[in-house]
Amino acid sequence: MEIHHPTSLADALAALSSGAEPLAGGTDFMVEVNFGHREPESVVALRRISELAEWEDHRIGSGVTWRRIEQDGPTALAQAARTVGSPQIRNAATIGGNVGTASPAGDGLPFLAAVDASIELTSSTGSRSLPWDEFFIGVKKTAREDSELITAVLLPDRLPERQAFGKIGVRDAMVIATVCCAVTRDDEGDTRVALGSVAPTPMRARAAERMISSVPNPGESDLGEFQRLVSEEVSPITDHRSTAEYRRHSAGVLARRLLERCLR
Repeated sequence: MEIHHPTSLADALAALSSGAEPLAGGTDFMVEVNFGHREPESVVALRRISELAEWEDHRIGSGVTWRRIEQDGPTALAQAARTVGSPQIRNAATIGGNVGTASPAGDGLPFLAAVDASIELTSSTGSRSLPWDEFFIGVKKTAREDSELITAVLLPDRLPERQAFGKIGVRDAMVIATVCCAVTRDDEGDTRVALGSVAPTPMRARAAERMISSVPNPGESDLGEFQRLVSEEVSPITDHRSTAEYRRHSAGVLARRLLERCLR
């Protein structure tokens, strides 16, 4: 396997155009290589490219590690970061890798969906940005072209102050989510709820959002209806980590608990 070690974005894009596959922290990529699920002929390692590690206001470079996000990120994204693997993994794993892998259970993806983030893609011919729901197109599938590199995650200029993230798994740490969820609520009551591991891509529970956003001071009956709507909107599968029925129930319970945190 040929490995390129560029120190500039231009050199990395040149390697991509020759057919190399991008490698960031490697915490997902190398697992697939080690198990023989991927056999790349050429890899371009991105860790030495300083531009990708830049973080300016609401533009988070794709090479920013989860360790940095854990320390300095928006509330719910920082909460999500703390659930990404072990401290050693968070020191290597990047937000760009999480986005590029596009696992339905990716811990950082519900927050990006909840705040309507966009993904910046760069090729040798220029840059473009795609809204999250146009970028994620299937299980571990994205709209990124082979010649493009994920260069940043773009957050909106204004984020709701009330945010919460939660995750359910078979143990308390070092676990792939059975269900993960991010909820935000602004001062006007506009509420967003996004979930992972319950559909082929991260998803928003739109009916639940509309219902609870229309209630200035939700009570028990409102919270119960919100929980019911979230459970109805998800489309989980049964696999080795959980049944679809448990995921559906857990999605509603978790979303309600996170909303209750935002209402305190």
